[in-house]
Amino acid sequence: MKKDSSAFVIHFVGLKLGTHEYDFDIEKTFFEDINYSLIEDGKVHAHVSLQKKETMMIGGYTITGTVFTNCDRCNDPVELPINGTYRIVYKFGDELSDDENLIVLHPESFEIDIAPQLYEFMCVSLPARVLHKPGECNEEMMTLYDSYIVNPGEEEDDDEWDDDDEDWDDDDLGDDEEDDSDGPDDNSDKPIDPRWSALKNLN
Repeated sequence: MKKDSSAFVIHFVGLKLGTHEYDFDIEKTFFEDINYSLIEDGKVHAHVSLQKKETMMIGGYTITGTVFTNCDRCNDPVELPINGTYRIVYKFGDELSDDENLIVLHPESFEIDIAPQLYEFMCVSLPARVLHKPGECNEEMMTLYDSYIVNPGEEEDDDEWDDDDEDWDDDDLGDDEEDDSDGPDDNSDKPIDPRWSALKNLN
């Protein structure tokens, strides 16, 4: 992020042990302070409960609202609802942490800037692939997109080939099973090998 925003800083020094509640409203100016933000605009409400203990703090985050990001198909803005509940543990110390749900604070810290966590939670609330609803993509962009598609029916051909290939495998297996099931006594025109008869008598 470009800079810390005092609107999203919680001063925890002086807070009594226990749970403290905070509410934050996130709008376009929040995302303008983020370099290469995936989200361009939005109206999101964040509720934060900060539980202060002797040696750590536990932050519970609940975010709800709508955001604007770019469609992965036509690159035009698309409005998406987001919501989610997340948990962060704040621990005092000097060691590094590889746990994304654990943030280590310097022993002399007296405040936490929750803006980076809020942005991260909003991003992970987005679907894996952001798309407009059918028919809502930019028509000009989709026309250009279609002009660059090579063999547009290739996927359908692949599906048909897979089906034919599967049928071929089934037939082939069926032939093998018939071949394997043939025994010396299945063909009455051939003399029975005495060794085969001896094996049958063992049953």
